[in-house]
Amino acid sequence: AFGSVSFSPVRSLRLTIAAVFIVLGVVGFACGGRPGAAADAVHVLTTDSVVGPVMERYLDRGIDAAEDEDASAVVIRLDTPGGLISSMNDIVKRILSAEVPVIVYVYPPGGKAASAGTFITMAGHVAAMAPTTTIGAATPVGSGGEEIQGPLGDKVTNDAAAQIRALAELRGRNADWAESAVRDAISDNASDALEQNVVDLVADNLDDLLDSVDGREVELDSGRQVTLQTADADQVFNNMSFTERFLDLIADPNIALLLLSLGS
Repeated sequence: AFGSVSFSPVRSLRLTIAAVFIVLGVVGFACGGRPGAAADAVHVLTTDSVVGPVMERYLDRGIDAAEDEDASAVVIRLDTPGGLISSMNDIVKRILSAEVPVIVYVYPPGGKAASAGTFITMAGHVAAMAPTTTIGAATPVGSGGEEIQGPLGDKVTNDAAAQIRALAELRGRNADWAESAVRDAISDNASDALEQNVVDLVADNLDDLLDSVDGREVELDSGRQVTLQTADADQVFNNMSFTERFLDLIADPNIALLLLSLGS
């Protein structure tokens, strides 16, 4: 006779979680590939969460796909309250090294490019905002939102100020405003940001944006000059995969705290 076999609740939970991640991995493999678009299309990426490893991975994948497909440009529709400096730095580096022009578009109306999002916007070859969006408030803070005190705070703030000033100068934007966004946490709406040369233009929607930047010349990190041809280009929406969405959800600080409490 066979002996009885039982699973403890903890072991059953572990097996269930493992099975979920296997399924997510399969779905992610199926849904996270290239868009398979025609050359010279505009690839549109959409981010509406905190700056973190998931956003970093998604934007890296999206820019890779645009480069592989010889896209005419990448548009990053950005709406974020900020996030991790480490992920922000990697995203900025990826934008700067991109072999296709990257347009950072603060969208939708009512959205923001706050804190780390300000750096990402400044890194774009073209920086645009939708009406009623905001940008700025880029002072570094601790993981709990607290002020960083003492010499460490000075180091982090000075480093961030130097970085964002360098990005603004590289793109020909208002470096003094950019530094003030870090040191004094200033923030502006779209119309004021345009007036102060913080961003390059304000566009009502994606079609308006692509019409407005058509014919603009940008310089890639390689030194190659590119004339944007976006007005009549096909638009390819390379959204987050199911796996990326799931990971983005559980990476939310509120959800992470809830899961931690449940785990405890």
